Amino acid sequence: MERDELECFLLLAEELHFGRTADRMRLSRARVSQLVRRLERRVGAPLFTRTSRRVALTALGRRLREDLEPHHRGIEAALERAAATARGIDAVLHVGFPNPLAGEIVMKATEALRASHPGLSVEICRMPLDDPYGQLRKGQFDVLIAELPVREEDLGAGPTLLAEERVLAISPGHPLAARDAVSLEDLADVPLLTISGSVPDYWLEHHAPARTPSGRPIARGPGVTDMQEALMLVAGGKGALLAPAHTATYYARPGVAYLPFADAEPTAYGVVWRAGDATGAVRAFTGAAREVARQVAGASRRPSDAPGTVTGAVLAGGAV
Repeated sequence: MERDELECFLLLAEELHFGRTADRMRLSRARVSQLVRRLERRVGAPLFTRTSRRVALTALGRRLREDLEPHHRGIEAALERAAATARGIDAVLHVGFPNPLAGEIVMKATEALRASHPGLSVEICRMPLDDPYGQLRKGQFDVLIAELPVREEDLGAGPTLLAEERVLAISPGHPLAARDAVSLEDLADVPLLTISGSVPDYWLEHHAPARTPSGRPIARGPGVTDMQEALMLVAGGKGALLAPAHTATYYARPGVAYLPFADAEPTAYGVVWRAGDATGAVRAFTGAAREVARQVAGASRRPSDAPGTVTGAVLAGGAV
């Protein structure tokens, strides 16, 4: 089995879309189709079903993916360890994270790196809510696990590691708190806390949108600079807060109710670094974070469970 066949098969099995697979492999769609057909001839049976609207794995394709994936990851890890040894990765990597879930990924990735890259030391620190990219730009961090999207010209961002649902943190005395779930349209009925500081407009709109999907205005509540301050204001009835679902677990407290959304876009996480500064240490950390995110996503509960779950995981297949 040729390596390009292997990588094409695994990427198409993940994307289930010939165009996106071609983009990630930097090949034409025709070449992707050729590689898939060649592998299917080698196997002796179809691995995908294809229609004008969708691509899906056959039962044989699913079994082959399950058999191949761990070996492919092992090959990539072995090559990376060999390359790291050749490069002599021996440095201190400063890593930032925005919240406890991202911090968990960073900690587990650090543990993995101790075994695979013993010469690489990792120091971690939490990113400030009111200035998500400032310390990275100043060189105080080398890499971040940050909430996506990131649309900064001077920063590079890898593909999505995982995503989780969002919840609304609100005072138990508010009428919305009596519901089992809320929608984005309900945000017109409560002021949203906003983020003070050096935050991009698109980032602020993601965390505190100005309007509902139908165009109704959403009132602005007080500005905050950290999560504890935000939850104190929520408990005091000063406004509500859009938050990742794990907040309900890590920040459970009297005076704050967490309601799941029926329609909010999940919070996604990815690795972010200074453009042009993807060093060997950054690439090693990214690979470890990708594998940890895969494990976290696999161990998580489904969206129908209580708030605080990691859901809708999208596993990163690209590289820095």
